[in-house]
Amino acid sequence: MFNAFDKLKESLSRTKDNLFGKISRLVSFRKIDDQLLDELEETLIGADIGVKATSRLISALKEKAKEQGVTEGEKVVPLLKEEIVAILSSHSVLKSDSTNHMPEVWLIMGVNGTGKTTTIGKLATLFARQRKKVLIAACDTFRAAAVDQIAIWAERSNVDLIKAQEGSDPAAVAFDAATAAKARGIELLLIDTAGRLHTKTNLMEELKKIKRVVEKALPESKIHPKLIIDGSTGQNAVNQAKIFTEAVGCDGVIVTKLDGTAKGGVVIAIAEELAVPIEFIGIGESIEDLRPFDPRQFADALFE
Repeated sequence: MFNAFDKLKESLSRTKDNLFGKISRLVSFRKIDDQLLDELEETLIGADIGVKATSRLISALKEKAKEQGVTEGEKVVPLLKEEIVAILSSHSVLKSDSTNHMPEVWLIMGVNGTGKTTTIGKLATLFARQRKKVLIAACDTFRAAAVDQIAIWAERSNVDLIKAQEGSDPAAVAFDAATAAKARGIELLLIDTAGRLHTKTNLMEELKKIKRVVEKALPESKIHPKLIIDGSTGQNAVNQAKIFTEAVGCDGVIVTKLDGTAKGGVVIAIAEELAVPIEFIGIGESIEDLRPFDPRQFADALFE
């Protein structure tokens, strides 16, 4: 039977080859010395793990190898795996406040083409299956057919949808949705915002406005900015994430399109550089392929 872990391993196979495969060949039949560590550092950076996370990993390897008296290159691999798990586990996913009866709000954001609207549809389905009362706000009012796309997901998930005509003010739609969420006793409000280039100041200001109006409509609710990142974009994703975080904050990341890419090491870079948890990963087209992120399973899939 092809189980969930097997699917994860298959989806991450190219990233595994780009990381574990290269490292295994690099350390075979060698002693741990400065040259090996330099080559290992170069390999990690080349696998989209990023400079900051790589520096942490190399420093930890040096320290642990010395403490444990490890000299054989092959022994680096399990040490490296555990340090990667430590990075990915550094920040816990925020738990919902069950004592707060106001709607919890997820402000979903990201650049164009990350699979944001589809991800929102899958999230709605996931939480609806958990018997949560979910409402979607269709605030992507600029992209043709965006509202139609999210409406299909809402119908499929059997959740409510607040929408407006194409070209409407996204902040006005968000305010209406927040007001409706409060009136209907909604537990989770998912706000679908338009994809925007992180370099466009006016669009980032619009995102801030959406957040402000929701805070005004739901002053007792928690607004959780969630960033959708395309895992196949590698280090560019980290730069995008930093600018979105500076604009409206970020308390969780969802990494999509990890299946079929060799750049999945960026998950480690994101966890280290943004200091926020990876909450979900997307490894395929089906609803079940959007799954809660498990640091240990992710590392196992890369190193087994």
